Amino acid sequence: MKESSVKVKFGGNPVTLLGNEIKVGDKAPDFNAVGAGLAPVKLSDFAGKNVIIAVYPSVDTSVCAAQNRRFNAEVNNLKGAVVLSISCDLPFAQSRFCAAEGLENIKTISDHKDLDFGEKYGFVIKEFRLLARGTVVIDKSGVVRYVEYVPEITTEPNYEAALAVVKGL
Repeated sequence: MKESSVKVKFGGNPVTLLGNEIKVGDKAPDFNAVGAGLAPVKLSDFAGKNVIIAVYPSVDTSVCAAQNRRFNAEVNNLKGAVVLSISCDLPFAQSRFCAAEGLENIKTISDHKDLDFGEKYGFVIKEFRLLARGTVVIDKSGVVRYVEYVPEITTEPNYEAALAVVKGL
């Protein structure tokens, strides 16, 4: 995997992102990941919908948990949009977290197996083999309309900016 030019920090320390940096206006690359029950999931499974991809390192951290709670709460206000919540956590851990938190509106998917999403969208943290925090918004025609690589991974994403883009689609 090639190194990305995107600069992010984890706990104030620089980390290296790997993969292809995704940009607004790009055609969103399809990717393969794993969902609940180890079922295969692809971006193309959601063709014709506005998609928010909420990217995070692990459900076992407070910031990641807050990110999932926030997008879960917001998705019902987004006419026909779907939130794909993706990390390298195993699907079992993601499902356990959502059940314990009562999160039923987001679709958790895992990139642990192949890092296919992380590589195609440039979110793989080289030093940890986890995904960096960020948000990608894709419109119904499969075009990227918003991208945020959160500069300090230990902080929450800019929810308002991403949600405003989705509401404007």
